[in-house]
Amino acid sequence: MPAITIGAGPSGSVVATGTSDDLSATLLRHAGFKQIDDWHGRRHRLPTTTPNHEAAACATHAAEMLRAARYKVDLDPRLDVQPLATAGQQILDLSDELRGSTDFAELAGVLDRLLDPDDGMLVRLQEALETASEQITDLDPDQVELSDRFGSSSDQLVEVQAELDGAVDEVRRAGSRAPGATDGRGTDDLRTRAALARSTTPGMSTAAAPTRLPPASATSARPAARAR
Repeated sequence: MPAITIGAGPSGSVVATGTSDDLSATLLRHAGFKQIDDWHGRRHRLPTTTPNHEAAACATHAAEMLRAARYKVDLDPRLDVQPLATAGQQILDLSDELRGSTDFAELAGVLDRLLDPDDGMLVRLQEALETASEQITDLDPDQVELSDRFGSSSDQLVEVQAELDGAVDEVRRAGSRAPGATDGRGTDDLRTRAALARSTTPGMSTAAAPTRLPPASATSARPAARAR
């Protein structure tokens, strides 16, 4: 599915293009966009009288709902008023994607990001706890009990990883045994409700003036595994 692009035109108007279906159009209208159908094709635009800070809030709100409904969205950085996601928010977003999965293949794809043995969220959390244990020992060798608490928690996550080894492949295989695909309209209704429920930002709310976020730093190297 092509990406939906939300950007500011030369005149300053905020326009969304690439919305070829009714679900995406519904979500954009909910965020305050007006639908336009002419010889250029279908597109959505915010009223030209919308103040800049409100336009940015509406664009961010629209992108949030569309992504929750499983659309790929390219949002102009000048219109993105969301702060960098915290680690907890990233896991919450992943939970939303798990809940919104419409088949086993999609569910397995999301689970792979959680359980990947090399770069999944679970292994990275285990490594972080292990690193904390080692750092406590480096800072104060007498803090044995405190270091062991983190080390023990890290070891428990290693056991969890072993328990779930191969689980993603089992989820994929379950898809091959699942009954036929669900009705498309019902799926769209569920996606619409999920997207609207996830969104907490009013479509035309007053927001702080958008600022361009600095580039994300390179991913830090994976810490060496603790000897067991």
